[in-house]
Amino acid sequence: MRVSNCVLLFFTSLLIFFPTISFSINTLTATNSVTNDQTLISSGDIFELGFFSSRSSDKWYVGIWYKNIPERTYVWVANRDNPLSNSFGVFKVADQNIVLLDQNQKLVWSSNITKGSNTAAMLLDSGNLVLREAEDPNNYLWQSFDFPTDTLLPDMKLGWDLNRDFDRYLTSWRSPADPSSGDFSFKLDYRGFPEIFLWDNKKIEYRSGPWNGVRFSGTPEMKPLDYIQFKFVTSQDEVTYSFSVTTNNLFSRLIVNPNGVLQRLTWIPDSKQWNPFWYAPKDQCDNYRECGPYGICDTNASPVCKCPKGFEPRNLQAWNLRDASDGCMRKTNLECMGDKFLHLRNVKLPETTSAFVDQHISLKDCGDLCLRNCSCTAYANADIRKGGTGCVIWFGELLDIREYPSGGQNLSVRLAASDLVMDGENQEEDEEQNPTKMERSKKYKTSENFDPDARRDSPRDTSLETPLRSIANRGEPQELPLFDFDSIVVATNNFRMANKLGQGGYGPVYKGKLHDGTDVAVKRLSSSSGQGIEEFKNEVRLISKLQHRNLVRLIGCCVEREERLLIYEFLVNKSLDNFLFDPSPTKRAELSWAERFNIVHGIARGLLYLHRDSSLRVIHRDLKVSNILLDEKMNPKISDFGLARIFEGTQYLAKTHKVVGTLGYMSPEYGLAGIFSEKSDVFSFGVLLLEIVSGKKVTRFLYNDEYLSLLAHAWQLWNKGKELDLIDEALADSFSSTEVKRCIQVALLCVQDRAENRPTMAAVISMLSSETELLQPKEPTFTFHSPSKFDQPNDNTPSSVCEITMSLAGGR
Repeated sequence: MRVSNCVLLFFTSLLIFFPTISFSINTLTATNSVTNDQTLISSGDIFELGFFSSRSSDKWYVGIWYKNIPERTYVWVANRDNPLSNSFGVFKVADQNIVLLDQNQKLVWSSNITKGSNTAAMLLDSGNLVLREAEDPNNYLWQSFDFPTDTLLPDMKLGWDLNRDFDRYLTSWRSPADPSSGDFSFKLDYRGFPEIFLWDNKKIEYRSGPWNGVRFSGTPEMKPLDYIQFKFVTSQDEVTYSFSVTTNNLFSRLIVNPNGVLQRLTWIPDSKQWNPFWYAPKDQCDNYRECGPYGICDTNASPVCKCPKGFEPRNLQAWNLRDASDGCMRKTNLECMGDKFLHLRNVKLPETTSAFVDQHISLKDCGDLCLRNCSCTAYANADIRKGGTGCVIWFGELLDIREYPSGGQNLSVRLAASDLVMDGENQEEDEEQNPTKMERSKKYKTSENFDPDARRDSPRDTSLETPLRSIANRGEPQELPLFDFDSIVVATNNFRMANKLGQGGYGPVYKGKLHDGTDVAVKRLSSSSGQGIEEFKNEVRLISKLQHRNLVRLIGCCVEREERLLIYEFLVNKSLDNFLFDPSPTKRAELSWAERFNIVHGIARGLLYLHRDSSLRVIHRDLKVSNILLDEKMNPKISDFGLARIFEGTQYLAKTHKVVGTLGYMSPEYGLAGIFSEKSDVFSFGVLLLEIVSGKKVTRFLYNDEYLSLLAHAWQLWNKGKELDLIDEALADSFSSTEVKRCIQVALLCVQDRAENRPTMAAVISMLSSETELLQPKEPTFTFHSPSKFDQPNDNTPSSVCEITMSLAGGR
């Protein structure tokens, strides 16, 4: 009798953990519900929904699993981070929502929609739990596919719904027995050229590489199969990745497991087990940035990290100890107009979150565009289909490259021409003529003959010291502090990645702490930068003389050991783009409309000071969101004066063949003819103003055949009287419609095609601060007109050598 009771108790416990009583229906309405001894089953008997308990505790959840796979495999959990304390819960439709109630009828979880009537919930054969209206069954008011846990199922989208500013991503279980949110997530980043990243909390572990029309660049083994097809959508409505299964009764899923491994698993009926079809990271070279900036990882080499031809290890001692995190540096600085390209084959393309993409130009035009742009460091095809189409251009350091034996992509890396000479021939020409004969020894520079002492013990660059001394401040002699390099190394913890604040066209910026405890931001000239010694001296000269509360303050500089460093005051909130362009609406909402309007006024006041009120008349020439820094009170400070120019006396415009600045912010007359004036900065301010209002980048075009820019979109809305539609949706209704409309109209006046039609910064401040009626802007066509009387320079207009330098807006 005692044995029978034990057996009965055992089987009773099995019923609690694995309920077997189920509905024959797949739909929940207001008249039925699911409790702990019941399940909901999809019409094709494929998926099942019900209660289950954690094997590690007495916590209970509602989840979805495969109905006929013996090994219980969960694909979705409703209340993963808010479990029930016992099994006495109810899952049902109430108040037009799907809800989970505990034994006290307290709400534990809800689909949380605010619209709909006469709703019903249905479990589909795809594994998707949907909520819909009876009158419109094809319109899903809510679906579980929009709220993944750790699993991506066929036809389920990973990535962004741009209309809702909504992100779908995978998050691992805490452990195999605990479905609560774990440390690892798999998220699509649609900045630049979209790709997907595996995160361990706030640290990136793995990068897929950008989608190249067939697969992700970092997965050459990912080939379309007859029964599994991959899909990547980039449109004005969404940027998403998904896959589909074309064979009936084939089960495949992509998961992030609790150990931080991505796995594609396929069910094998004969062996009754999940077969690991693909996984990542799979080797040392899959580790994110394993070989540092410009380093190339190759698992078939020893050591795995190599520097491309023309580069050498940045930190040889660490490199020889198999720590390549500092990466490689150029042996010869770029010369801009005389540079060539090193063609690498079968590689994983570098990180593309800040890259520029144009799907409609050829690879040859892409190379020409890169060569004309002194900040461009590499280019490649955007799509490998049909022999290769489209264009991706990188600016700044190339990160997270690896080489494959086959199946990778071609990447053209910019080098000084002298570094491409080999055996009396140009390597670029040799590759084009004999691409199959390129040897690895020609592609890479080893570290055997690199002498670190030549860099470490090089003397202070005294040629720079005289121009940097005795820089006047408000007309009074003052010596700008010159820091020694060792003190900056200590302050920044040897320029460690953890101290890196961001990356600009000039180079990386690091947080440091001086010996007296002062926090500083250290801007380090990158050898790959299109800017050089003249820009460095220019910034020191200018910013040392300029003192205004809306300009960043320069503390000192360093010109030792071939290093060129600028030491600035540290601004705790970093740059404006950290708030303005964050994918999360919650983060963008931290920048209220009142703060945005204050930032607009501060930038305008800073520009007015540069143009009219300072002892110098300065044209910034690179005004953009990433060059606006924010202090602890969110007050703006204009930074980065390396490209600025001083106007003497009555001079009001100048002409140059070295066009410098940022794509999207350049005025037509400057970008196409090299003519710049105060009105060039006014144009940039207008673009920046539209970005502050909308929370959208000017370089982010809507993904359709029109390629409608932010400026054109703003004009269309304003012309239709719908300008408030431009406002950042993260602000909801917490803004002044009058101020927003005025800002948009002022911005459109600032971006007029012809310089003479744009207001001065003094007029801009007046328009923003008053309620007077504004002029009506003309439609900005963004084309360059013939020079007008205002535009035409005189014979004495200074002109520089024929160069063009551009950069993309990016985080600092």
